[in-house]
Amino acid sequence: MTEHLPGLRFLHSPGPTHLPDAVIAAMARQPMDLADPRVAATLAACEAGVRRLAGTAAAQPIFFIANGHGAWEAVVQNLLAPDALALVPGTGHFSESWARQTEALGRGVVRTPWTEGEPMDVDAVEAALRADLSGGRHRIAAVFMVHTDTASGTTHSIDAVRAAMDAAGHPALLVVDAVASLGAAPLAMDAQRIDVLVGASQKGLMLPPGVGFTLVNAAAMAVAAANPTPRFYWDWVLRVGEMPYQKFCGTPPLTLMAGMEAGLALLFAEGLEAVFARHRRLAGAVQAAVAAWADGGAVDFFCRVPAARSVSVTAISTAPGVDADAIRRTAREAFDVSIAGGLGPLAGRVFRIGHLGDLSAPMVLGALGGVQAALQQLRIPIGRDGVAAAVDYLALDSARATSGTRGEPR
Repeated sequence: MTEHLPGLRFLHSPGPTHLPDAVIAAMARQPMDLADPRVAATLAACEAGVRRLAGTAAAQPIFFIANGHGAWEAVVQNLLAPDALALVPGTGHFSESWARQTEALGRGVVRTPWTEGEPMDVDAVEAALRADLSGGRHRIAAVFMVHTDTASGTTHSIDAVRAAMDAAGHPALLVVDAVASLGAAPLAMDAQRIDVLVGASQKGLMLPPGVGFTLVNAAAMAVAAANPTPRFYWDWVLRVGEMPYQKFCGTPPLTLMAGMEAGLALLFAEGLEAVFARHRRLAGAVQAAVAAWADGGAVDFFCRVPAARSVSVTAISTAPGVDADAIRRTAREAFDVSIAGGLGPLAGRVFRIGHLGDLSAPMVLGALGGVQAALQQLRIPIGRDGVAAAVDYLALDSARATSGTRGEPR
């Protein structure tokens, strides 16, 4: 690499995200031999930290050298016996990806339909569970739910899915993919009766990709222990132990785990309520900008339900004839702002602005300025000055916070 970019290229994808200096410094330390007591201390701190972040006192954290897809595979191999089914509620690209991966591993999948721009159809989830019980012998062993689908910028209600499961009287386990929400939005694994939570390092935890993990409660661990499916590396039962080597089925990724320990410490030092409030505030600023741009008719929110728009990433749809990838390319190459494109069926139709992880208001305003400059350079009509709308939002939000006024600014 010989190119020098003055200043920073802003990273506003929904993962990987910007790395804090403290995380980079922690990962710059030399590795340790596995008998060094600092190794066990680091792993214990990471286990305690993800438990606290997920809102669980008892679930077992199990880490893998993998991304989120690897953690998905661990879920499938541990929870689904050869004749079992997974119910995968439709949320868009990532629910379909999980469903296809499950089928590729030889398991059956029941899908519920998804309508573009809308949250999950919870009534369809309940209906699918009732239908599974109607024959007298249910086959659905688990519901695989994506909490925040970053492709659509939509967050789906865990409580609504658990209520649908209860209403159907179905004994399936609830598995929640929180890869894009952990560290950005509140989660209460025990209170929400989540049996397995899936996470990964490269989003709200402010690390590079490379660590996927599951938090597994006692009910899910019992299902895994009784499951005859052949597995080794992904086996939760084999991962439970005191030795660092056992926890990772081999050598731990010490550099990444040191970074995770540092990143978790940053979140707890800021305070989780403050972290979640910051994510809501930055999401609100981005959404204020998009609402202003949308008056021009060329771009709009992909998620049509304001309450379901994610605090992690905002997906922005483009009108026919407007190339979303050209906006992304121009923002990166002309204005040093890296944003994300559309995935799967949304490719070329959507661009996405990430606003999770180690970000502040000036960073978000800079990103919005780069995106707006790209829109203007491409002569894409925008209704109003989105950056100014974001500034107004943040100023009002700050004033309300200072005065102690409750409620979200509009």
